[in-house]
Amino acid sequence: MEKSILDPAPIALFTFNRLRHTQDTVGALQSNKLSASSDLFVFSDGPRHAGEAATITAVREYITTIEGFKSVSCIERTGNLGLAASIIAGVTDIVNRYGRVIVLEDDMITSPYFLQYMNDALQLYQDEERVVSVHGYVYPVSQALPETFFLRGADCWGWATWKRGWDLFEADGRKLLQELEKQSLGFQFDYDGTYGFTDMLKDQIHGRNNSWAIRWNASAFLKDKLTLYPGRSLVLNTGLDSSGVHSGSKQDFLTTVAQEPVQVLKIAPEENRTAREAFKVFFRSRKPSAVRQFINRVKYIFSRL
Repeated sequence: MEKSILDPAPIALFTFNRLRHTQDTVGALQSNKLSASSDLFVFSDGPRHAGEAATITAVREYITTIEGFKSVSCIERTGNLGLAASIIAGVTDIVNRYGRVIVLEDDMITSPYFLQYMNDALQLYQDEERVVSVHGYVYPVSQALPETFFLRGADCWGWATWKRGWDLFEADGRKLLQELEKQSLGFQFDYDGTYGFTDMLKDQIHGRNNSWAIRWNASAFLKDKLTLYPGRSLVLNTGLDSSGVHSGSKQDFLTTVAQEPVQVLKIAPEENRTAREAFKVFFRSRKPSAVRQFINRVKYIFSRL
């Protein structure tokens, strides 16, 4: 297939106060061949309190030195929007202006072939209405996966979308939960009970997290839309060191970043059952016992108190 080397999609990178993570993320992106022809938009959120001003200033000073892209623009927030509002506003801005966007946070280490995969997929599926997203990370499952495959819903660790896809985003978690319950889709949304996506959505509604990602996933899932995944991960999340918002320490999600290209060929827009089962096996292997769940719940209650 013809490579999408002309007019690559703009990249939106969301940063806060982690200089080393940001440097590592940008450094990995610079190793991508398409970086030199890609526009990079860095959204720098503002401090929550005066004590964060110095670290955010350090990140912003570094951003002014970034090279290796077609252009670099820094959007500095004067106040703190928070991760969810920052991403929602930034993605909306870029897709409204350019029609598509590649999205990264400041703790995503990408393969040298990440941008090629993203742009190939954005070009190949741009007119496929059921496909609303492209994802770069894949869980470290034990089963062999196809070169690329589709799953229902959307994801958040190194992804891309078109305006027609992001237009489906519903910010109201209550509406999403009500629709999941109305259609009796909660069990399916939770990968047949192996992962607590519905609980994550409930936590967002009740202010226990401020996840934009669970709302993006539910928005796409309810519309029966698909996301394209690579058979080998092109992204490593380094925020699993407890340094990021909502990340905690989740070593089970660590993976090896592919050092060879992922070939993007047109496949039928339907969910891959083999890949879905592989994800279910992975989720089930991580699921804590009833005793551990009880202990975690007690710890959570005491932390809230």
